[in-house]
Amino acid sequence: MPLSVHEREQFLSEPHIAALSVSAGEGRGPLTVPIWYQYAPGGDLWVLTGAGSEKARLIEAAGRFTMMVERVDPTVRYVSVEGAVTRTAPGTDDMMREITQRYLAPEKVDAYLEFAKAQLGEQVAIYLRPEHWRSADMGSS
Repeated sequence: MPLSVHEREQFLSEPHIAALSVSAGEGRGPLTVPIWYQYAPGGDLWVLTGAGSEKARLIEAAGRFTMMVERVDPTVRYVSVEGAVTRTAPGTDDMMREITQRYLAPEKVDAYLEFAKAQLGEQVAIYLRPEHWRSADMGSS
């Protein structure tokens, strides 16, 4: 059964690991990778990725991408959202802290931020405006 607008936006706002898909060009399947993301109901979704990464280059070329999040307990539920990139901006330390705190236990945040600063290089924030939604909860009546 499809989720209501409120249910799908609430589900997407939870800290799930997403699968990001973007066109990899003619004759190729889409690039699909796991990624952390941030979303607040009614707003744009954003991800951080390396400024020169394959993801960033492909998203820039395509101008859009798809994100899908799911869970299997207590019911199988998913939300998929696709849309146009609304803007790209340099990633900031505050954004890295925000997204890290969303996914990691408090005692692991500082160590991860040190790792990210030393190893991940320059980040870019890519914003998506949700245009097309798919959702289901296989346990709902």
